[in-house]
Parts: sequence; structure tokens; C-alpha cells
Amino acid sequence: MRERAPQPTAASIAVIGAGIVGSCLVEHLARLGWDNLVLIDKGPLPDPGGSTGHASNFIFPTDHDREVAMLTLESQRQYEALGVQTTCGGAEVARTEARMEELRRRMTSAWAWGIEAELLTPGEVAERIPFVNPDAILGGFWTPSVSVVDGVRAGTLMRERARSRGALTVLDNTEVTGLEVAALRRGRRRLRAVLTARGRIEVEHAVIACGVWSPLVAEMAGASIPLTPAVHQMADLGPVDVLLATGNEIGHPIVRDMDAFMYERQSHEAMEVGSYAHRPILVRPEEIPSREASELSPTEMPFTGDDFSPQLARAREIMGELLEGAEIGYAINGLLSLTPDAQPVLGETAEVANLWSAAAVWIKEGPGAARLMAEWITHGHPRLCDPHGSDVTRFQPHERTRRHVRARAREHFNKTYGIVHPREQWESGRGVNYSALHARTEALGAVYYEARGWERPQWYESNAGLVERYGVAERPHEWDRRWWSPIIEAEHLHLREKVGVVDLGAFQIFDVSGPGALAYLEGMAANACDRPPGTSIYTPLLTPDGGFRADLTIQRLAADHFRIVTGAFDGARDAAWFRKHLPDAGSDEGSGAGSVRFEDLSEGMCALGVWGPRAEALLGTISGGKLSQAAFPYASVRDVPLDGIPTTMCRISYVGESGWEIYVAAPLAPRMWDAVWEAGRAFGLRPVGAGVYGTTGRMEKGYALMGAELTSEYSPVEASLARPCVKRADFIGRAAYLEAREAGPAAVLRTLTMDGHADASGLARFPTGGNEPLLGPDGERIVDARGRESRVTSAGMGPSVGKYLLMAYLPPEFAAPGTRLRVLYMNETFPVTVAADTALFDPSGARMRS
Repeated sequence: MRERAPQPTAASIAVIGAGIVGSCLVEHLARLGWDNLVLIDKGPLPDPGGSTGHASNFIFPTDHDREVAMLTLESQRQYEALGVQTTCGGAEVARTEARMEELRRRMTSAWAWGIEAELLTPGEVAERIPFVNPDAILGGFWTPSVSVVDGVRAGTLMRERARSRGALTVLDNTEVTGLEVAALRRGRRRLRAVLTARGRIEVEHAVIACGVWSPLVAEMAGASIPLTPAVHQMADLGPVDVLLATGNEIGHPIVRDMDAFMYERQSHEAMEVGSYAHRPILVRPEEIPSREASELSPTEMPFTGDDFSPQLARAREIMGELLEGAEIGYAINGLLSLTPDAQPVLGETAEVANLWSAAAVWIKEGPGAARLMAEWITHGHPRLCDPHGSDVTRFQPHERTRRHVRARAREHFNKTYGIVHPREQWESGRGVNYSALHARTEALGAVYYEARGWERPQWYESNAGLVERYGVAERPHEWDRRWWSPIIEAEHLHLREKVGVVDLGAFQIFDVSGPGALAYLEGMAANACDRPPGTSIYTPLLTPDGGFRADLTIQRLAADHFRIVTGAFDGARDAAWFRKHLPDAGSDEGSGAGSVRFEDLSEGMCALGVWGPRAEALLGTISGGKLSQAAFPYASVRDVPLDGIPTTMCRISYVGESGWEIYVAAPLAPRMWDAVWEAGRAFGLRPVGAGVYGTTGRMEKGYALMGAELTSEYSPVEASLARPCVKRADFIGRAAYLEAREAGPAAVLRTLTMDGHADASGLARFPTGGNEPLLGPDGERIVDARGRESRVTSAGMGPSVGKYLLMAYLPPEFAAPGTRLRVLYMNETFPVTVAADTALFDPSGARMRS
């Protein structure tokens, strides 16, 4: 019996969980110079009993989500380097025309990420995978780089490498019993130690990589990792002579039967069939049995055959004669992790400093996620790719509750192989947060889209009559008009002609005050905050490497009082970033603990926007102050009573028109709306939704969006947001920003116009902004000097300029105005031209300052 390693009393980083992520993470940390690492698992090695041990272990690299695709491709590179990857190829097959359209979309994503792929006819699928019944399918999506890996062996090799460096102590058969945290300070605790059944380990950091058990471990420290264990059924059918004759674990390509929500892969002499078509079966983490109480392992739960029977019948349809006489052998209800939005949960927890999450990561992303986490802990932010979609701090408090997690997991489990539209809305977990203006917008026929629990009007059915007035056309293809309405473009044109009011109640609003407020914000923001009171400052926040971490406005209300305004989707992430960097006790006088107060006012305040050529005249009829540009210039902030209601008005615009954001205490917001609405009757006021605010109005002005154009992989220099000079005050990312200014851009953000919309059938198509790749004049994939692909980051109509607009980063040699390129959409190319200016509408900004 192997001798147990002694437990150290201190470690630099404790990684809890020795599955694929935790085992790879310790080696990546060791490569980056960390030593005195400890890896802890309550199970025995090499297979401690988590999901890594029973996973099907195959990888289809194409994903519509860029972050997941980058993690997957990096994982395949690592598996190959470890010698634990078998490349076998694979096909995703379609039984319906809707799925064939989805496969054309997958071809587009494969091209974006540089993945070799092709569409096959049913006969071509059968030629490559002889046991597939061609009569059951319409075609297939073939990827030669589909592979099968050995996750358990990969974890073993990575642990051995970290140990060979003298950097790692491995503690298997050692259960974590608690996490010790420091006293509460400013709403955020700090991790001190990991407690095990063998004693206490004082640590600088700890990483929770426990898969389905992660929520329970996080709760030991008062933190949350929002995921739920869920069943994924798998069964081996065999023995099958054709498979046995290969003499290999995997001798044939893998099949994903996408419309049946199933896969079929060889496993030695058996055909393994896995299903995502059965009812969602969720398990609470505390209900997972111990290893001693498990027949196989804790995550290999007893098979429920009744759930699998319909799927078995569908497998026989597509496998033809192959499965005749085959019987079910090994079969399990295997556990995996599901989150509320089907993305991983990575990064430092919002509640506890130095406590990290590396959870809800599947085999196909494991080594890549481990590298990303190691970079994040070491450098302060990942370098592999932007983690915007997986950052554990993205969730609002209600999204961390078990009720919400389980509701969303039930909804999206059966969408694992589903056809999910880029604009698709959730059905579960709705109606959590309403703007104080909800009753008013609902009465006007608002169609609500959700933003991290906030219900935001996307357009208003009461404006349907504007469609005919402005001659807005429908989109002929159902996919392109799904989750869209021509009313959006009509509202846009009305706002440009007259005036509109926008419910901005989902804005996330934070107040920063105290004698250290200015010094604190100067250290956070890239642009100068030492501006006169009454000034609004647009600024990015940068990562230590100089990429975008946040994009927001800061209003200076008084010498020691600032207001931060950011979007609903980024509110929780941004709040966590600000709280993380609040000054500690013992820092320089005037900026230490107690000198800065951070308050979340998002639910106590409400905002609405009034914009358009008639906005100043409209608000002038109810204003208690002067609103002219001379008295109230652009980017200024004033306390102004409107119809006797105290408000703070900020003259700023995200839609490119003159007007204001108006901030008011939430209880007074309905009165404020009523006053604006009544006064607006004489000026043609209409309600305008987020479809204009976030897409059409924004894109006509070439304004970049956080998480789309603005990511940690690009700098302000590349996004054309660099100011003429860099402020003297130090701030996060300053050194890297200065280097980027000196080096110049490897790519630049550009607006492109579509020159033609007709597809091969003559139907007009409208890209959704789902990472469609840009192609060069000769049809080549465009990649910049840093290896970043050129892809569509946003797409939408520019109603005022009569062009459909795309935004994308392009290498300088492709970015000159007038350059003609192509965009790939649904596996067809369409002509586009680089526009003369990023802002096609009013490029000088004169209308906003009129």
C-alpha cells in the first residue's frame, strides 16, 4: 500500500479536487513558478470517483461560444501533447431541415475558430461511418479532429509532472472539513486556511475544483458556486462483432444524433449510447452517496431504464443492423454539473477573497480551463482568452439560489444538443426584478427581454403602427426574424425624427464616497476622474495586461462623492471588481479602510432616458433649470427638479441624439415617467425599447459593447478608445496600456456595411452577430498578428443610414475604409465593405451637442 504523504501545515495554493481540472491546474501553476502546492481529494487516486472517471471522454471542438471553443481547442492541444488523445473524426447528423440549417451555422463557427469541417450528404456519412443508416438522416457535419481522450491518465501525468518539479504534495483519501476565513471586512471575507480530517493548512489561495460537490465546499466559507449535479444517462450495448474486430477502444468515428439529443461512440466491443433527451434529473449535492455507499462510484448512480427506453429505440433507428441482438451492459445515471446559464463557473468568488472556483468544466474543456485559472491566479487575469462568460462573479444574488439554479438547469438540460438562437430568451426564472416603471411600460405593450434578472422592454407593441409609417420591412427568413421585430427599427426612426423615452431601470448604480474616493477611483479607471463636480466621465477599467475589464460612466457629484453607472449584464461583475480593490487597512493615509464607502443603489434608484431632436424642448416645459447646451453642456451632471420631482440629470447619449439620462429615487419614478409622458404628448413622444438603445442606435454611432467588442483580449488602442494622453495617476493596467500605445494596434475596431443580402436561393439574410467570420478578398480566414480571428462582434440594422451594420476587429491591412471583404453566414458568403468611419450616423457628434 502506498505510503500517505504527510499533510503540510502551510501551502501557497490548495487545490481541492483531483479530477481533470484540479490535476491539470497544479501542473500549470507549477509551470508558472508556484511551489508549495497541495492537491486534496477525499477519494483515492488515480480515479477519486468524480465525473472525470466515468465521462465519455470524446471532444467535438466546434462550439458557437468563442470562450468554450478556445478552452476546447487548448484542451485538445494539451491532451495531444500528453499522448492521451486518439483522433477518430466524428459526424453530427441531422434528421430535420431545421437541424441541417443548424449544421450550416456550425460550419460558420468552425471556420471562425479555424476548425476543419465539411457538410456531408447521407451517403457520404455512411461511407465514413458504415453502420449509420443513411435513410434516417438528411446529412451530417463532419469534423476530422473529433477525438477521444483519457481524462484519468491525463490527470495522473499532470500531477506527476508537478511533483517532479518538487512543487506539489498530493493528499488523496483526505476530506476537506472546513474553510477558515478572516473576519468580515467591507462585506468580503478573506480565506485563511483549509481544514481537513488530518489538520489545518494555512494557505494564500484555495481553488475549489470539486465538480458536483463544489457548492458544498464553497458554503464552508460562506461563498457560492451556483451549479447543480444532473444526470446524463449512458449505456453500453454489446458485444458487437464489427466493433470487436477493430481491436481498439475507438476504431470508428463518433456519431452525434443531434435531433435525438444522443450520441453513439465505440467503447471497445460495445457501442456506448449517451442521452440528453430524457427528463431532467437533478440531484442535490448533499444527496450524492459516499464512495462506500456506492455500487460503482459516487457519480455513477443507478441506471433508470424507463428513462432510457425511448432513446434506445431511436439509437436502433440510426445504427441500423449494428445493434441487433446487442444487450445493455454497463449503464449508469452519470452525474455532471449544470449552471444557470450552461457556462463554466471560473474565477475568484465574489464573497471570499483568494477563494477560487474552477467548476462546471467538462472533460473537453478541462486542461484549457486549468491553464486559464493558473494564469488568472498568477497574473490577475487570464491570457488564454477572455473569461467574460464564465466569470463566477457574473451572477446576481438571486441567480446563486438553488431554486434559480435548478429551474434554469431543468430548462437547458434538453438544449444540450438543442438549436439555441443567439437572441433566445429564458422561460424559467423570470419576473425577478422589475423596473420601478414596469407598470407604465407594461401598459404600453412592452415585450420584455431579461438581463440578469431584470425585465427590460425590448420593443413596444403599441408602436406597431410606426412600422407602416416608416416603411420598415420584415425579414424573410424565420431564423433572422426570430426574437426580433420590425417595430425596433420603427422606434429608432421615430426617435431620430422626434423624441423617445427609454426605461433604463435595469442600470446598475453604485455610489462611491468618502475622503479616499477620488484616489481609489483614479487607481481603478483608465481615464481621469479628477474632474470638476458636475462632470460625467466615460472610462474603461483595465486588466493588469491592459485589456478591457469593464466599460462604464462615473459621475462626479461632489468633491468626495461619485456615482458609477454600468449595464445590467455586467453589474455583478463590476461590483465584485470594485469591492475586490477597496483599500485595505494600513494603506496610505486618506485612502485606507474607512476612507471609501461603496454602496449599491441599483434597486433604490431608477433611470430613464429622453432623447431626440425634441428632447430639450420637451423637458424644458417641466424643468426647474436651464437645459440649453450653454447652460447644461454635453457630459455634465446637474441636480434639476422636473415637475417638482428631484432628479439628477446627465447629458449623455448611447443612441447618438441630444438628451439626458434622468436619475430619480425609485418610489418617485412612476411620477417622473407620467410627467415626461404628459409633457411629451405635444412633441410626439413614444416609448423606445432596448432594441434601439443596445443595438440600432448604438451601432449607427459605432459604440462598443462590453463583452462583445470590449474584452480583455483587446486594448483601448485597438478599440479606438485611447485618449490623446495617459493620465499621470497610476491605475490597474497602466504599464501595459502604455506599452500598447507604443506598439500600435495589431487589429482595429471597424464598422462594416453589408453590400448584398441575397443567399443562393435569392432570400435576403441578416447575420445575427454570432461570431460570423470575416474573409479576405480571396476568401481566406483573417487572423491578426496575435492570432486573433476577425469575426462579427455585433450586428444590426442602421435604419437612419439604410445599411445593415457589422462590427469587427480587423488587422490594419484589411481595415482601410472601402476595403471589400466577405462575411460567412450560415455557410454562405455575403459582400461587405469597411465603412469610412466607425460612426456612420452623425460622425462628428453634432446632434448630441445641439
